[in-house]
Amino acid sequence: MSGITLAVPSKGRLEELTRDWFASRGFTIHRPGGARSYLGTLEGAPDVTVRFFPAAEIARELIRGNIDLGVTGIDLIHETSEQGPRAVSIAAELGFGNADVVVAVPDAWIDVTHMHDLADVASDFRSRHGRWMRVATKYITITRQHFARAGIAEYRTVESLGATEAAPASGVADIIVDITTTGSTLAANGLRVLEDGVMLQSQACLAVSRTAEWSPEQTKLRDQLLGQLKLKVKI
Repeated sequence: MSGITLAVPSKGRLEELTRDWFASRGFTIHRPGGARSYLGTLEGAPDVTVRFFPAAEIARELIRGNIDLGVTGIDLIHETSEQGPRAVSIAAELGFGNADVVVAVPDAWIDVTHMHDLADVASDFRSRHGRWMRVATKYITITRQHFARAGIAEYRTVESLGATEAAPASGVADIIVDITTTGSTLAANGLRVLEDGVMLQSQACLAVSRTAEWSPEQTKLRDQLLGQLKLKVKI
């Protein structure tokens, strides 16, 4: 294979903003088959094949080396695999899709303001309540890594399949790890972010796979494209 693949979000606001970002740099993304097509082209770059995938799938395939470049969320790179941040290079942060992955606790936990307070609560939880503290989240990998760094081991995660912020009020969990932009939804559900509870600041990014098999020709094409986009990346 002599060309390279660029994966972009397949629908919604992320697709639109990705198209705008490339167009502002002189590259128009075309999707000849319409919204149901998974293949496209990048005008001005005939050796680039555009593929349309959900953002989470783009992160996974970048990490596996099955696609060469892709637009996805920084949070998805970190969440998809513990190896994610080492498996890709971020060529550019794109300035949209901004959100923070945070630890939020009920407002009623007035003495819990920092992660070290949460560590104390977690260690006492089993003796007080007969069970471990429950953390509702879609971000299992990020939670595990961040809590380990904070010295919190006595908890269990409850995988959230719906509105994570509702979990404490419904009794499904005690605290949450979730993504937020303004914090207003958390506040509306009686939750607040710990003062040092921002685990990851995320936004959409253009990432390059380090695990893809880069031939000399593909490496040249990649560097040409990044150069035309006025980007530099260390692989």
